Amino acid sequence: MVELLVALIALTVPLIRWTIKTRAHRQRVDALDVRIHVNGIRGKSSVSRLMAGILREAGHTPIAKTTGSAAVVIDRHGVDHPIVRTGPATILEQLEIIKEWVVDDVDALVIECMAINPDYQRVCERQIVRSHIGCLTNVREDHQDVMGETLPEIARSLLNTCPKDGLMVTSEQNPDILPVIEAEVEKRGSRLIVTDPSTVTLDDMRGFSYIEFEENVSLGLAVAEHLGISRDVAMRGMWSAEPDPGVLRIENTEVKGVRVTWANMFAVNDRESTIAVLERVNRLAEEDTVTIGILNNRLDRQQRALQFADIAARDLDFDLLVTFGAYERVVTSRLLANGWPESKILNLGDERDPTWNEIVKEMILDRGSPHVLIAGLVNIHTRQAEELMEFFEHAETSELLLHESSGS
Repeated sequence: MVELLVALIALTVPLIRWTIKTRAHRQRVDALDVRIHVNGIRGKSSVSRLMAGILREAGHTPIAKTTGSAAVVIDRHGVDHPIVRTGPATILEQLEIIKEWVVDDVDALVIECMAINPDYQRVCERQIVRSHIGCLTNVREDHQDVMGETLPEIARSLLNTCPKDGLMVTSEQNPDILPVIEAEVEKRGSRLIVTDPSTVTLDDMRGFSYIEFEENVSLGLAVAEHLGISRDVAMRGMWSAEPDPGVLRIENTEVKGVRVTWANMFAVNDRESTIAVLERVNRLAEEDTVTIGILNNRLDRQQRALQFADIAARDLDFDLLVTFGAYERVVTSRLLANGWPESKILNLGDERDPTWNEIVKEMILDRGSPHVLIAGLVNIHTRQAEELMEFFEHAETSELLLHESSGS
């Protein structure tokens, strides 16, 4: 009998604690005037930052949290506070962040969904965020082992963060996906807005000091209109928002008389986004420019290495492909199998392990052109890529506003 009583107490005490904690969290969240849950395959962190910027400019006191290139809390003043983790990331982190940062005078929350598993995404929405507004940036082929093999399956997974009886906004334009989105949103009793990126003007884009996308801006404008915030206020808020550390900037420098344009695209790791970004980057090429794509491959991501070898050979247009990091023989073989000329491949990765001076000489100085445009693709962390980024960070560089340079 005593043992049974002890067992009941052991079970009951944690349950009571969890109930109290859950009730306190729900009261804290439900007191907020605006709750925005951002999901999608690409652009979540950027959109979260833009939304928070709009709310700040409109007089709200928002807290935002992103988990993109760097996991941070963005305070009411727009200042980043890095999240220090002592173990693997879990969705319980969202609870702790809200408990610590959503204090009495905070009236808005913008939070990027950190879950990939559809069940966890559902928990994030229904139990943690309880959003008024859901944002779906886009639907792309990624995390297919968890979210589904096809785009419709991935869309359904992502829409687990759609609010109940709220608003869902998306900039996804794929006509094969939109009916799926509409059906899922209708199931939850919410209203859907599909934004039109073409309504974002050149003047709107000129206000950004980095490369932003019309699709992301259109989401911000749609949410602002829903909240009764004017377009002027919304644009000022988005312009003033600090960009994600992984944001794409274009930099120029000169190496022994050769002009070099550098586009760090290491954080862009799906086919559709890579093609879209490169279309903009390639506008900077001149008649005599040599264009170079770096396939930078990590040892723990062989499948992505092969995937990008296919993408580079079939969908991208470079004068030269350079391999960094691991899997150089495998990637080279895949490129050749796709019909890519061997003369347009340069191996400068781990198998050869060249010095930095050898990399600069062979990739830049030996090209025989006064202008070299380099785009870094696939992954960030390899020795060669880190040396390259370190070089451009400390070189005499001048950032280019791509929209101004292209005249678009």
